[in-house]
Amino acid sequence: MILITYEAAAGIRHHVALSVVGTERLAESGYFRAKIAQEKLIKESSIPYSIVHATQFFEFLKGLADISVVGGKVRLPPVLFQPMAADDVASAVGTIAVGPPVNGIVEIGGPEQFRLDELVRRPWPHLKIPAKSSLTQPRVTLGRKSARLTITIIVGGAALSIFSVIAYFSLATRPQPSSHRAREIVS
Repeated sequence: MILITYEAAAGIRHHVALSVVGTERLAESGYFRAKIAQEKLIKESSIPYSIVHATQFFEFLKGLADISVVGGKVRLPPVLFQPMAADDVASAVGTIAVGPPVNGIVEIGGPEQFRLDELVRRPWPHLKIPAKSSLTQPRVTLGRKSARLTITIIVGGAALSIFSVIAYFSLATRPQPSSHRAREIVS
């Protein structure tokens, strides 16, 4: 609320916020309730805005696996998700920020859908999950039955990143974002 007050006083003409695809479906989580409240404040303010809903980043996969280890087993739900490169998220947010406000939500995500547990199960050297670890499905995630959760984009109005998961994890060095790539992502 304070930021919006200062933006109005400064004459800001485009508020851009990065949020998460599926926020409205995950209201049982305190983190997502805070995201919902943030988006509500933005929508109710007098400042034109664009809210970018992004899917999970490839860069978060190792962290997700690490925090999911319980008793030597990686416990992840069979949640559908569409990971994308953080570089692609940054490029898309930058392009949206310099464009006209949409006064709504723009969804961005990776070009492929995976089950989270299956993707982490693959032998990605970057993730460094111990070979003896097994993946098991937790009974409940975020207060809902795991099987009902999806963190994917609505294909009709979404922009897709250009990196597939295989391309991302196969690259020896990460390319730098470019304005050309950003235009492709949000076009």
